[in-house]
Amino acid sequence: MSEQQGVPEQLAAGKSQGGAGATYKVVVFEFENFRGKKVELSAECKDVIEKECEKVGSVIVESGPWVAFECQAFGGEQFVLEKGEYPRWSTWTNSQTNNYLLSFRPLRVDSADHKLHLFDKPGYAGRKMEIVDDDIPSLWVHGFQDCVASVKALNGTWVGYMFPGYRGRQYVFELGDYKHWNDWGATAPQIQSVRRVRDMQWHKRGCFTASAPPPAPTPAPNPTPPPTAGTS
Repeated sequence: MSEQQGVPEQLAAGKSQGGAGATYKVVVFEFENFRGKKVELSAECKDVIEKECEKVGSVIVESGPWVAFECQAFGGEQFVLEKGEYPRWSTWTNSQTNNYLLSFRPLRVDSADHKLHLFDKPGYAGRKMEIVDDDIPSLWVHGFQDCVASVKALNGTWVGYMFPGYRGRQYVFELGDYKHWNDWGATAPQIQSVRRVRDMQWHKRGCFTASAPPPAPTPAPNPTPPPTAGTS
């Protein structure tokens, strides 16, 4: 397997357009709640400003999956967007650095199967953890600590998160080898949860959905005050 290319090399090689026969469509809106300038995309977009859209505040993914970025030219923090509606920033991340998106590209999805190898040292050294066709909300539960320094994505497309429960910064792992955490855009070797990126071509029921937080408890009613003295 060849070493993982950086995003610019992938784009130049035409490798960011998904698997054979894959179709992609995303509708982006300038403001939250699907308001303002509307643009439809079916291929990579390095800068939505070139589409006469100042920024993107909400998204509808009709077919995908996609990865969006906070900066032009696929820079800055990245966010995986699967089929569904994203009316505001809090629906695509819980790690807000800003509330808009500026560039998009389709995610490559090579098969319905998923296999990922994690290593706690660069260059595929140290402890190894293999994940096959499963989502892992906490690496700690499986005895693998938060230090992930190199990765081999053998099948499928994956997304890793800095914190347990699929929280924090996101890092995309398409088919390939990642010898160092800089290869997936991280500044430190910290990943604590990983999951598969789904595609409607194989997963007809749709994509990953984070579990909703439990409802807040209903406050107890105020007790009835005791009668004051001297009243009948």
